[in-house]
Formats: sequence, C-alpha cells, structure tokens
Amino acid sequence: MTLSAAPARRPLIALDEARESLLQHVVPLTRRELLPTFDADGRVLADDLVSSLQVPPQDNSSMDGYAVRVADVTEAGAVLPVSQRIAAGHAAEPLRPGTCARIFTGAPMPEGADAVVMQEETREVGGDLHGVHIDTVPVLGQWVRRSGEDVTRGNTVLSRGQRLSPAGLGLAASLGLAKLNVVARPRVALFSTGDELVMPGEVAPADMKPGAIYNSNRFFLRALLQRLGCEVSDLGIVPDSRDKTLAALKSAADHHDLILTSGGVSVGEEDHIKPAVELLGQLALWQIAMKPGKPFAYGSVRRDAGAGQGESPDCHFIGLPGNPVSSFVTFLLLVRPFLLKLQGADAAAPQPVMLPAHFTWDRADKRREFLRVRRNANGGLDLFPNQSSGVLTSAVWGDGLVDNPPGRTIVHGELVPFTAFSELMA
Repeated sequence: MTLSAAPARRPLIALDEARESLLQHVVPLTRRELLPTFDADGRVLADDLVSSLQVPPQDNSSMDGYAVRVADVTEAGAVLPVSQRIAAGHAAEPLRPGTCARIFTGAPMPEGADAVVMQEETREVGGDLHGVHIDTVPVLGQWVRRSGEDVTRGNTVLSRGQRLSPAGLGLAASLGLAKLNVVARPRVALFSTGDELVMPGEVAPADMKPGAIYNSNRFFLRALLQRLGCEVSDLGIVPDSRDKTLAALKSAADHHDLILTSGGVSVGEEDHIKPAVELLGQLALWQIAMKPGKPFAYGSVRRDAGAGQGESPDCHFIGLPGNPVSSFVTFLLLVRPFLLKLQGADAAAPQPVMLPAHFTWDRADKRREFLRVRRNANGGLDLFPNQSSGVLTSAVWGDGLVDNPPGRTIVHGELVPFTAFSELMA
C-alpha cells in the first residue's frame, strides 16, 4: 500500500505583510461621542477643529515692562512720562506720542505702541506713572506677541483622527471649545484560555497545583487596551473545552468590535481557539514569521445580534500567543496599529533609531527577531540575557526592542534598529 504524502505546511507570513493585511481588514468606527473637553484626554477626534478666532485675539505684551513707540527712543537713557497703566484683561487707550505705558504680561498693546521694554532695562523717575528712564534702545516688535501668531482664524488646528494630548486639550480650550466630538471607544472582549491558568488572589502560591500558573497576560493586555482608549469587557479565563470556547466567542461577538484572546491559537490538541473561529467565522491570518509571536491569528466571528447601523455583521478576532512575552510583543507590533486605525488614528509604526549594540548575538534565526534590550549610560544597548518568550522579566528590565532581520547575527558595536517601549505604548 502506498502512503499518501503529508500535506505541505503553509509558509509563515512575513510580519510586514501580516500588518498590512491586518490593517486592510479595518474599517474605522463611525460611532462618536460628544465629550467635555476636560474628559477627552487620549481620545481620537472625530472632526477637524477649525478656529473661529485669532489666538491671541490682539497684539499683547510678553513681558512686564513699558510699551513704547520705537521712534521715541532713539538712544539709551531716554526718559518718557508714563501716560497709562495696562493690566491683562483691561482695555488700553491709544498711546500718546512721546509717552510710554506701564504694561504687564498678557495685556493688550495700546494703539501706536510698537515695542515693549522689559522693566529690568528701565528705572523709574519720580515714582510709578511719572516717568521712566529707558536704559536700552528697543527694536521694532520686541516682546510683542502678535494677534494670531498661535492660531489664525479659519485654520485647522487639530485634525480628525488625532489623539488628544494634554496640550491638545489646552489648544481646543483656547478656541472656546467646551465639548469635543470624539470617536467612540472600541469595545473589546478580552479572555484567556487554559486549564493551567489561575487568577492571583484565588489560590495562594503555596497551594498551587502542579502545572498551574498565574494569569499574567490578562493584566498587561487589559492595561494596554485601556491605554489605547478601549472599553474592555474582561471575560476571564475560558477552560480548554471546545464547547466553552465556542460559547465564549459567540457571546463576545454580539456586542464588541474586537475579541482579543491569549493562548489556544497553536496546534496542540487543547488549542481550541483556531478551529472554533473557523467554525463561527473565518481565519484570515495565522502564524507570523516573527520571534517571539509566531502563533498570532486574525479572523472574524459572525454576530447574531448587536451590530449597529453601518457596522459589519462580523466581529474582529485576534488571537495572541499564550507565552507572555510573545503576547506582549505581538500586541505592540500588531494589535496596537489595528486599534489605532479602528479609531481612525494614524497607525504608522514608530520609526526606529540606530544605536550601537553593546552585546553579541550569534544565534541567527530563520524568523525576524525582536530582542529585549535596555539603553545604557554610554549610549548603547544592553541585551537581557534570557530571551525566552516565557520570561516576562525581560520586558520589565528592558526599555525597548531591537528589530533583528531573519538570518542575521549581531556583532558588538554594530548599529541596530531600536524602538522604545514608550513609543510602542504611546
């Protein structure tokens, strides 16, 4: 009897190809919310913000001092009488020729004045509002903030799709905007799979059964999702059961934009996530040519209910590997851009910087590797000694990743591409 050949194993997908394919499946959310500007930090703008006014609204002083006409102070030592006092928030009268005005930071420039002399370069003569001795020759426009130099009426100052920062909130407030239209938070269902998982607090370390481990992935994944502005439904731990996995996926799909799981997407007999997704929807991506993170999966699960007007009848699904570093790295490199695009924000990867490797890496791999490293006081990168995908300590000790191409070794002193965790979690 002739034995049939085993089916050829599907080649792994290159990371860049996987990221591009992943983003092609994303249609930005159309749901939006009107939020008080105070509460919009980190949210994504749903509309362009166009200024209806000038900021500042009129020319004003950037210093405490004296508003003058440059033509009246042609040499150091000139003495001018003080004709008025102008505080911020108060109107100014036109400046009489041959006089100066006592002026304070933020106060409007009087008509006719074209410079400010800071008070440190003056001396009072006969007391305030009598006269002032000017020790320097002013330059036209010095210490004057021009109307509109920050924002010009009619300009777009914040663009749709921009994530709001504290500075952005201040800028919106400077335009008089008490409320902002923002994209609704992506609704993400999060659960982990595995009979070996135990939640901290449920079982004391001394009472753990053989093979049991605490569920660390659930904690950092939830935190990362919340940092990206998601509304997270934590569905806990799903046992290694086909029926319970199917039930969890079906329930989660109805009222969420994304199901994010950890574990169960490999090829073991107890890895039920992949076949369950294929039964309830489709799997579009599986197994990425990266280390750590090979078992990453993307697909969709059909909704029975819960899709809003204009929304897809399917819920996105992303399955992360169970090993904690694999889960952490694939989230940063693949889930983060996915969620940014889902909110209509810029999903471009941060640009790495080239820094010298202060280590040697002689174990070239067929896959693209992401090595956990830390910047040192000499401007180079140190390597965490254990690069195993199960050693979460490496992600705490390190402050970023070296992107090492397939088949590549690294010699001490070689420049390598480094991306900081702070960039990947921004």
